[in-house]
Amino acid sequence: MANFLVFTSYIVLTLSLANCFINGVDAARAFFVFGDSLVDNGNNNYLATTARADSPPYGIDFPTREPTGRFSNGLNIPDLISQEIGTEPILPYLSPNLKGDKLLVGANFASAGVGILNDTGFQFIEIIRMSKQLDFFEEYKGRVSDLIGEEESEKLINGALVLITCGGNDFVNNYYLVPRSLRSRQYSLSKYVKYLISEYRKILRKLYHLGARKVLVTGTGSMGCAPAELALKSVNGECDVELERAAALYNPQLVKMVKGLNKDIGDDVFIAANALKMQDDFITNPELYGFVTSKEACCGQGPYNGIGLCTPLSNLCQNRDLYVFWDQFHPSEKANRIIVKQILTGSNEYMHPMNLSTILAMDSIGV
Repeated sequence: MANFLVFTSYIVLTLSLANCFINGVDAARAFFVFGDSLVDNGNNNYLATTARADSPPYGIDFPTREPTGRFSNGLNIPDLISQEIGTEPILPYLSPNLKGDKLLVGANFASAGVGILNDTGFQFIEIIRMSKQLDFFEEYKGRVSDLIGEEESEKLINGALVLITCGGNDFVNNYYLVPRSLRSRQYSLSKYVKYLISEYRKILRKLYHLGARKVLVTGTGSMGCAPAELALKSVNGECDVELERAAALYNPQLVKMVKGLNKDIGDDVFIAANALKMQDDFITNPELYGFVTSKEACCGQGPYNGIGLCTPLSNLCQNRDLYVFWDQFHPSEKANRIIVKQILTGSNEYMHPMNLSTILAMDSIGV
């Protein structure tokens, strides 16, 4: 599962700067999501995996008050972005309800536990690795072509918004999973980061090949500050030094890679959302944003409520809006809302070269 602070980082959206028409009718923008538990909305419900959020109290503040597979007390990042772009929430790709006109809304391919590397998250057994998520996207394109024709399908894909977030699990659930892990014996941290960046570049290239034309890339954030890490490694609430060092090495190289891709393509296809900065704002000063704590999870057990999964037997806070973290790794709905607000309207310190509102405005006038 991804570290909330894995979310940290840089989010991937794909937008075309043209209106989308389906069968000659002006249509709402489709939305596609790739990545890990920070953006999974239920695909793992259909898999034989331990990385799942399909039992209470997950979903306690969701409109239905029921668990859906989202690693949140309520709405997650994709839900909130769907609201902002005026589309209904997209369905998990594995949902049997994703058919007919529902396909034209988009799809969520994300799967809790995955990383950039295929060996990340092996302990979760069955998950949809990034390579498979992209395979499913190709399959999706075929299904839509059968429904509305190849030309209109291309318009749908090119005009869509795409969100991708992955990378944190490659540290939390791979390199640092156990002392002297296979990857840590294989690579020094600096060489491992370089390897991750090269593999992430391949994923982004494939997204572009499949039709992505404005992509916002997410990396990792302060991975060492999640309640799970504090519970295991902190004495007085300080963040884990090694994971913080990993984030400090990884994120600048990710931005450099994104800039290089844009230069190669000749356009600002990839747009960086600095989720690390977004998170650090309320991690370091939670009271300013209306939180009482950024160290203790709302739901969990043990120190900082950071041990194990959130279950019906866990400690559960009464007011989820007072907590940055919902469970040991994942943000509360309120924290998600703050992040999405910055994605929409944040300055260049948060969004580069432009925020989502600017992109949508440019799109509306055909720039």
